[in-house]
Order: sequence, then structure tokens, then C-alpha cells
Amino acid sequence: MPAAGAVLLSPDDEHNRRLVSNVHPPAWRNPQPAERYNLVVIGAGTAGLVTTAVAAGLGARVALVERHLMGGDCLNVGCVPSKSLVRAARAWAAVPRGAEFGLSGPDSLQRDFGAVMARMRRLRAGLSSVDSAERFTGLGVDVFIAAARFTGRDTVEADGVPLRFSRAAICTGARAAALPIPGLAEAGYLTNETLFSLTELPPRLAVIGAGPIGCEMAQSFARFGSEVTLLEQIGHILPREDPDAAAIVQRRMAADGVRLALDAGITQVARRERDKLIRYTAGSAGHELAVDDVLVGVGRAPNVEGLGLEAAGVAYDRTGVKVDGHLRTSNPRVYAAGDICFPFKFTHTADAMAQILIQNALFPHPLGLGRASTDSLVIPWCTYTEPEIAHVGLYEADARAKGIEVETFTQTLDEVDRAVLEGEDDGFVRVHVKRGSDRLLGATIVAGHAGEMISELTLAMKTGAGLGAIAGTIHPYPTQADGLRKVANQLRRARFSARQKSLLTRWFAWTR
Repeated sequence: MPAAGAVLLSPDDEHNRRLVSNVHPPAWRNPQPAERYNLVVIGAGTAGLVTTAVAAGLGARVALVERHLMGGDCLNVGCVPSKSLVRAARAWAAVPRGAEFGLSGPDSLQRDFGAVMARMRRLRAGLSSVDSAERFTGLGVDVFIAAARFTGRDTVEADGVPLRFSRAAICTGARAAALPIPGLAEAGYLTNETLFSLTELPPRLAVIGAGPIGCEMAQSFARFGSEVTLLEQIGHILPREDPDAAAIVQRRMAADGVRLALDAGITQVARRERDKLIRYTAGSAGHELAVDDVLVGVGRAPNVEGLGLEAAGVAYDRTGVKVDGHLRTSNPRVYAAGDICFPFKFTHTADAMAQILIQNALFPHPLGLGRASTDSLVIPWCTYTEPEIAHVGLYEADARAKGIEVETFTQTLDEVDRAVLEGEDDGFVRVHVKRGSDRLLGATIVAGHAGEMISELTLAMKTGAGLGAIAGTIHPYPTQADGLRKVANQLRRARFSARQKSLLTRWFAWTR
């Protein structure tokens, strides 16, 4: 039967048409279903695609059902387009610093926001072949471009066509949540799902929410030339992060021209001719902000509607599908992975969960216990502002709340040669270890490429290698990653007591 209705992305250019031809082919015809599948996967975002590819690679008969765009948020409205904009904004921000590096020339350069967005669409379309319906068909998967709905404990319908399964995986992800701000819906606003359709730069942009999405886009659009105001209801940005790390990024964003409205309680959004008016309180004062566009960068809602979860006996609530540590739902035939069921909503977490789902769904333990668990995951994350903030494990306050005695060591980047040479020395590497040992409990890095540096510490946590292993590892000089070695050496020095030094001093005096 024909696939679900055609999708048209804005703007309708060659890049978006190429994207759609890969991830929602207009002429796609759904296959004749098998009598029964080892696995039916609902949702073709990261969790669904990885689950599907691995299962098919192992020889399982797999059906993949996606009603909208394969690739999910990451490819279409998340990681891929946003990081393209972040990179372009960094290039724009580097131009005014040219004199610092001996460059001189015209005071003005032609700046083309439309070209930035066209580059993003071109790169996104180029990457989309990896997530395409054609590729997965080539892997032996039955790809259905259709809406899926459970009709029983072992049956899904894809646009009315029944698909019977031994196991199913719900990987439908999450979407931008609507905020209950009076007048916001009527005034109109952008989310990550509509932001990347822009072709013209908003002269004045309000960003609601100073989490990772809000901060990345606020800084980027300010660098492109928008007059950006970032509104956050608490007193600082990035509330989940180490406060010292957030303070560094906050300073940089202010230097980039982002106006920060903190402790801001938004009371109403209204329209006045072409303007959108945001009324908010900060302290005891009321304020009114006129902008051209509003970007909501806070809140995610799970995509549970229309799935017929009741018919499958799958429990869920407003946070998503309920799973145990082995990713099993209340129906033992049905599993879930990714944003639909997990609080850490990252692409790399969805990938890792897909691996767990495959082990447990297709290779169950004889006693019915899952072989793999989310309890074993060590999850790093990164916010791609400039500088970046990357984190893994516990914060110091978290460890103390768990009754763990902690020692914290911090290496500032102004003592890391490569950071100084690159003019990126406002940052640090901070690690938390269990007192009396070198066991790593958590770490935060603030640096130009913190996301590239955090994996070494994640590996140490995952393997139990400890900071001693990092201190004893040769790092190329000069690199910013040398900050990891330096902070590990701080622990060595801390463990070297005054009594040990006194004994060695006497030994060296005796052996002269």
C-alpha cells in the first residue's frame, strides 16, 4: 500500500527535497508484511534506527515503522542542524578577534544569514542517507512509512496493516513541550522543530529557558547579529551545571551581546502590530520586552499519543513509557528506549540504550532476567556554547548527598599552555574523587572543545582506572587535554605527605 502522506519542508529547496527523498520518500510503497517479526520497532530516531540496524545485522526479521521523518530529532531538528549553526556562529565571532592574531583589513564584511542556513540544509541532506529508508531496506528491514498503533499485546497496525511480533520496541522520542504562558500560543513562537526553517535573521529574538538549547541558540543568534534576550526563571544560566562552569559561559554570552533577564517570571505574551510583547517580572519590578520572534528552549513532552498503549498493556504517564532497568515495559513482549522513557535525553544515550534493548529483547536470560541494565551506563553530556561545558558522573553536592566523602581537584586553563596560546584560557578541568582513593566520581570540563576531552574521564569511570592511570598516561604537548594530566597530578601531590617528603629528604642527605 502507499506510504503516509507527503512531507514538504520549508523552505522548499533542493536540499530539503533531497532530505525528504531519503527520510520520507514521497513515492515510497510499504512492503507486504511478514507473517511474524522477531522485532517491530516504532520510531526511526536514534534509538529506533540503532535498534533496527543491530537486530537486522544479527539476522532478525525486523519491521521499522515511522510516520514522519526518519532520523528523528537528531538529524532533522536537533543535533545536526543546531551544531551546524553553532559552528557558523563561531566563525562569525572569530572575525572581530582578527586583530589579536595580527590580521587587519576592512572593518566590515558581508554577512549572509541565509547562506548559513543553506549550508545547514545542505549538510543535513548529505548526512540523511545514513538514516534513509533505502539504506534500511538494503539491510533487510521492512520499512513502513506509516502511523503505528498497538491493537493487542503482540500486534501493531501500520496505517491499518497488522504486524505481528515476538518483541516490539517503542522508540518514538519526545517533542518540544508547550509552555502554559498566557498568550504565547496566540502570539506564535519558535521551537527546535521550527527554528531551522528560518531563512531570515530575526532582528530581535527572545529565548525562553537558559538550558542547553536556549544557551546554544541565544549565543549563536547574538553572534549572527540578532538582538537577543535570554529569559530564565532562576538567577543564573544552565541550572543543571556546576555553578562555576555556568558562570564562565554566562560571562562569555554577555560579552557576545546576549542580554540576560534572570529571575524572570513571564506573566504574558501579547501581539502589538508586528511586535510580540513579553511581560515579565524580575525582583519586584515589571518589564515589557518587544521582539520579532520568540524561541522556547525549555521542556520536552513524550510522544505517547495515538500509539494504542492501553491495547498493548503498556503503562505510561506524563513522563513517558514506564520501563525497568532492563528497558522492559509492563508488557514483557514490549521494550522501549530513548527519550520516550529515559530522563537523560541525549542522542548518545539513546544509542547506548538501543544496545541494551537488543541484548534483553532478543537474547533473554533463561530465568527471564535482562542481561544488560541502564544501571551500568556512565553518561557524559556536553553543552555546545563557547566555551563548551562537558560533564560526567556526580557533582560534588550529589556525592555528599549520597554520603560519599569527596575530594575535589581543579585545574584552570590559564595554566595549560595550549589554552593560553589559543586565547581560550577562561575555563577549567574539575574532578571529584572518593576521599582517600583515586576513584573518579564525576568531572566537569569548561573548554573550547570540552566535549572532545570528557571521554577520557568517562572511560576512566567506566573501567575503574582511576586518576592515577590518567596521570601516568603520556599526553601530547601542547594540547588542552594536558589539563587532564595536570589535574590528575594534583591528586598525586596531595597524596604525597609532609612526613613522606621528610623521610625522603633524610634519605637523600644520607646517600649523598
